[in-house]
Amino acid sequence: MIQTREYNFDGLVGPTHNYAGLSFGNVASQHNAGAVANPKLAAKQGLQKMHTLMSLGVPQGILPPQQRPNLKLLQDLGLTGTTAQLLHQAHKLNPSLLAAVYSAASMWTANMATVSPSCNTIDGRLHLTPANLSYNLHRAQEAEFSHSLLKHVFSDPRHFAVHQPLPAYRDLTDEGAANHSLLCREYGEPGLELFVFGRNGLDDKAQVPLLYPARQTRLASSAIAQGHGVHSHLRCFIQQNPMVINAGVFHNDVVFVANKNIMFYHEHAFLDWPVMQQQILDFFNGDCHFISIADDELSMAEAVDTYIFNSQMVSLPDNSMALIVPVECEESDAVVRVLDSVIAANNPITHIKYVQCRQSMRNGGGPACLRLRVVLTPEQQQVCNQQLIMTDSLYKQLDTWVDKHYRDRLTSNDFLDPDLVLEVSSALDSLTKILRLGSIYPFQQV
Repeated sequence: MIQTREYNFDGLVGPTHNYAGLSFGNVASQHNAGAVANPKLAAKQGLQKMHTLMSLGVPQGILPPQQRPNLKLLQDLGLTGTTAQLLHQAHKLNPSLLAAVYSAASMWTANMATVSPSCNTIDGRLHLTPANLSYNLHRAQEAEFSHSLLKHVFSDPRHFAVHQPLPAYRDLTDEGAANHSLLCREYGEPGLELFVFGRNGLDDKAQVPLLYPARQTRLASSAIAQGHGVHSHLRCFIQQNPMVINAGVFHNDVVFVANKNIMFYHEHAFLDWPVMQQQILDFFNGDCHFISIADDELSMAEAVDTYIFNSQMVSLPDNSMALIVPVECEESDAVVRVLDSVIAANNPITHIKYVQCRQSMRNGGGPACLRLRVVLTPEQQQVCNQQLIMTDSLYKQLDTWVDKHYRDRLTSNDFLDPDLVLEVSSALDSLTKILRLGSIYPFQQV
């Protein structure tokens, strides 16, 4: 019998995965700027993580990378000429501009959209709003294609509503599900939607000065909740602690992860947490678990370095839960002690699964960054694109596809190579056939 279940839709790492250090406030991204990337290994690590989740019995979907380089952006900026001329003009204008149009950051689908399940919304449909990601150019360029792709995947208007991204104003900056969590008793039952923001919007005052930007605004989060028609008693808004933003917590999912009625987080994650904690306790009539890790157990610096809270907390077929954590956690004695304590405590988390996603980690994206969580009813499962659901056969096809099309070394010097553009187009054209997506990319529509 098909049940309402949570699907993890992971972004497939694109052929232009690189370390350009474009994300100010993302410590790993900045620290590894200029390093040699291995797109082939990055894609294989991502696929292996998806296969691991599937093997555990967790429904696993896949979303294709965006077309890169984004030559249309260069043309919109007034550059003209052949592909080679566009690339050289962009480099001459600003090397960071060239790096931006090559960015493979769409692989972090936790930033792709905010998703409200149908049991929470007034019209009974699942609602998705693609993030405008307007703070960073290399991410903001994703919004248009993300909207188009989500419309393609969740196409039945009887079951799904895919909204336009919010207007790209600084006071409406939206970074997607990385700042949004669903708390519920069971998938398919109404639950609290926790919207986390770094600043209000139209009011930039913070309790402490910010070294790094507070990307998500409350104004944006409120607009999304309103647009989705989330029942008012199911909306919760809470502010990130400015201290953790200064420590490199550019998204809330770096210090907080939840599944159903279980929350695992660093004690300094939020402002005014006791008030929100009481609201959550009242909603669940006390039947929930707060797994708070104190600073003297694990420093914020080590939490950011290992991405322990950027784990995936998933429900397994036997109703237990597992934490899917990066292998970097296994290399930290302090983190291992924390994870051992979680398993030993009285909560549904009974498994720790270490996964290798080091290529993504070096750019500041752990296991949770790579997936968009979507709760689907039986009817919704049947009408979404089934070819995007991971199977053993699809995994083998995609692994072979990566071997054929991806380079195992990429630096910023390669951005001027027109052959790379042709290689990417060939790879994506082949991918759309494997996933039966049709002509979704701009180069296929010329």
